[in-house]
Amino acid sequence: MLNVGFVGCLAVTCFFVFRWAFRALPQEKYQVMATVPLSKSSDGSWQGLNLTFYGFFIAWAYLLATISVFVLLGSLSISSVVILILAAAMLIICVPSAKFIARLVEKKAYTFSVGGAAFVGILVAPWILFGIEKIPDWRLAPTGIVLPGMATFAIAYALGEGLGRLACISFGCCYGKPIDEVPRFFQRLVGFRAFIFTGQTKKVAYASQLNDQRLFPVQALTSSLYTGIGLVGMFLFLEGRYVWAFILTLAVTQLWRFFSEFLRADFRGNQKITAYQCMALLTVPYAVTIAYYCPAAQTPPANLLSGLTLLWNPLLIFIFMAIWLGLFLYTGRSQVTAATLNIFVKQQNI
Repeated sequence: MLNVGFVGCLAVTCFFVFRWAFRALPQEKYQVMATVPLSKSSDGSWQGLNLTFYGFFIAWAYLLATISVFVLLGSLSISSVVILILAAAMLIICVPSAKFIARLVEKKAYTFSVGGAAFVGILVAPWILFGIEKIPDWRLAPTGIVLPGMATFAIAYALGEGLGRLACISFGCCYGKPIDEVPRFFQRLVGFRAFIFTGQTKKVAYASQLNDQRLFPVQALTSSLYTGIGLVGMFLFLEGRYVWAFILTLAVTQLWRFFSEFLRADFRGNQKITAYQCMALLTVPYAVTIAYYCPAAQTPPANLLSGLTLLWNPLLIFIFMAIWLGLFLYTGRSQVTAATLNIFVKQQNI
């Protein structure tokens, strides 16, 4: 009953967050969150650094994914030290990969690819888990932590990218095709919820001139599907069904990534089948292979209270805050927009 209540509360919270986000974030005012004055010009104005909602949501997405890892692995009585090592290793690898893969595929220096980071993370995660498993006294059970760990990372990825797609809506990237260019089935399904992006500084405007047009809401569908399957995977995990949690979560997210590329209008490379689609397809048989060779039949059942209790640690809370702030400053400092500020005294209020 506790598992149902916990996952249900998360689902209701996500519903209300997404309901607001899908309506508000395409608007121009939800791109820049704040502007920090940096240097003063000769005319008295200031040149400013824009801090974006993109970075705000990306930071929360990574933090949600990290917390999910702690809760799920903590529910298997794995120590916080081991989980912290795993989470740190994944963050150190995946965060830079988001920029590196985007530069490699899209030939752009100032963009990020969550899909690219996920592909790298899925490839390296089993080997990190194998390494942890070989350390004495850190084993979870005779069968090890590889499969439960992979299920955890798949769920964390689904939840993290589900929330992270809100960043794409705010920035106006990863946008869909004009609604009349997608198959009629999808027009009927979500045409009434088409996104209309406003403003000249969103990527949809300066890259494709598709602002103020009705576009297929591919980001909203991705957010909803990934979050939904992530919560389903979390419930299966807490019920001890680690194989299903891993395979189902990863297969749904990666197959949708492959298919959804055909519904997008942003530049994804010059090939008909993009590099990101190839990455997505490769991860599915890779996941099946991992599941086949790493059974979890003897893994003890999950205890949600143990995982939640693990979070009640001042040092861990401080680490979470540092992760959020570091990621916000890394991804939220806009490198494609700038600002000019005029700061003056309001005489009537003196």
